Amino acid sequence: LENAMNAIKPIDSIKPIESPANWKSADLSARSDWIYRLSDAEVAEMEAALRSVRARGLDFTEITRENFPLERFPALVEKVHDYIENGPGIFMIRGLPVDRHPVADLRMLYWGLGKYLGVARSQSAEGDHIGDVRDLRIPKDSPAFRGYQTSGGGVFHCDTCDVAALFVLRTAKAGGISLVASSIAIHNEILRTRPDLLEVLYQPFTWSMLRQERPGEPKYYQQPVFSMHEGYFCCRLVRPHITLAQRFPEVPRLTPKQIEALDLFDELVARPDFQLATNFQPGDLQFCNNHVAMHARTSFEDYEEEDRRRHLLRLWLSVPNSRPLSPLMGHIYKDRRPGAVRGGFESRVPGRVVFETTGAETVVT
Repeated sequence: LENAMNAIKPIDSIKPIESPANWKSADLSARSDWIYRLSDAEVAEMEAALRSVRARGLDFTEITRENFPLERFPALVEKVHDYIENGPGIFMIRGLPVDRHPVADLRMLYWGLGKYLGVARSQSAEGDHIGDVRDLRIPKDSPAFRGYQTSGGGVFHCDTCDVAALFVLRTAKAGGISLVASSIAIHNEILRTRPDLLEVLYQPFTWSMLRQERPGEPKYYQQPVFSMHEGYFCCRLVRPHITLAQRFPEVPRLTPKQIEALDLFDELVARPDFQLATNFQPGDLQFCNNHVAMHARTSFEDYEEEDRRRHLLRLWLSVPNSRPLSPLMGHIYKDRRPGAVRGGFESRVPGRVVFETTGAETVVT
């Protein structure tokens, strides 16, 4: 950390960030170029690839671009990569055929598409590569509790990867609205109104590893909310991870200034003019560049019937056109070079890949 401290920007050098990813809700809601609806031909090609791997009895771990052939999808992938890195930082694909396939086949389809989009990263030390975003009714005091597997509303946050991808299988009876916000817009507003607090957000906070560390590794680490490196901006904020680090007595207490800065961030991102509702529909596939866009969701009321309950699949992706990252981001991302395979939580069991988590049961391949 001491060797990386020169990466912290003094307040007099911080400037407003000009970027296509600097937007407010009115800007993006007036556009539709970041939303793409699949054609019948594209859907038919995806379903043919799915039938092919099913007919051959291939396992998840055996799927490659070569045995999941898609001629049209690579051109769309180029657009996705461009929009999430050089555009608004989010992109939506609509029209995936969720209504005519069982969930097991949709997982396989999602994994096959993922082979074109990037490299999937493990979402926990358990090695899960496809996360199930649904209410598993796990008590909050359980060691297995994770916020995305509840019906409660989630705070705006950045996932621990370059790109978060969500595949909507079913929506809730009510609520569960997906929200996105530009962290660059938040940055620029804090610079305009409270530059003294912006400087605090460029300095390291102590974060909890939330039991995702491997044996012998520290239970916490230091990382700023904002960083700049080689002209590229990065935001990473999951406030509960910072709050939970305070349970370690040796960790420095959050200062009043740090708390004020985090409170201001929360206040701004909660404003309607900063957050955009993406109006999830079954068959949607949403991408967020975690370095420039944050996401959250509202609480929801679900159906009683299990086969109607809200269900999304999540991939954490490392993409080939990602940006370089500051040395201050090295603990989580390790390899900070642009386009590197990075992010996620390294599995405690090397080689373990989990594709389905259902609470009491885990299927491993």
